[in-house]
Amino acid sequence: MTQANDERAARKEYIRRRQKTVFSIVGAVMVVAMVVSLLFFFHVGGLGNVKSAAVQPNYGQQAPCPIKEADGNKAKYVENRNITLRVLNGTKFSGFAKAVSDALQNREFNPQTPGNYTKKVDRTMIVFGKNGVNQAYTVASNFTDAMLVMDDRQDQLIDVIVGATFDNLQDTKKVPAAGKAITGIQGCVAVDKMTDLPKAPEHDAVNPQS
Repeated sequence: MTQANDERAARKEYIRRRQKTVFSIVGAVMVVAMVVSLLFFFHVGGLGNVKSAAVQPNYGQQAPCPIKEADGNKAKYVENRNITLRVLNGTKFSGFAKAVSDALQNREFNPQTPGNYTKKVDRTMIVFGKNGVNQAYTVASNFTDAMLVMDDRQDQLIDVIVGATFDNLQDTKKVPAAGKAITGIQGCVAVDKMTDLPKAPEHDAVNPQS
């Protein structure tokens, strides 16, 4: 009888040890899973970051590369005072275009009369033609989330279509100075390779200064 009781006690102890081991393993796995999840959640070491900017530079919109200088040197940012632009409101907020236009004028750009865009847009767009590529890059450097869009206009007017994601202009301390080399958008193509360009909206043409 004593032997049977001892065997039962031994079996119970064995089962308890098995259960303890299983619970310990399960607990360790859960802790590891939680740690890994937190690493991704807080993007530690870049984990879990969505590299949309690298996968879709310029938010998936094809853009031309900056135009090099006549002597073959790298393209350079243009003086703000040499750029004429027009701000169009692509949001539901009244008066937004004028506010942005005034802010850009304070940065010595030359704004035309602001107006409303034909539709609502999400992302702010810097719209330009083949003769205003470097000017467009210069204007875009003053925004934090704008995309470059080239159309078939032949002059140098730059349209700024303010989108719903616009919050504020880029801090002037972070805006490249005029004369600094322009860094082209990843995946950009030569301007003469840009095809199927959308038709430019009506506007007062701005030609190169003499």
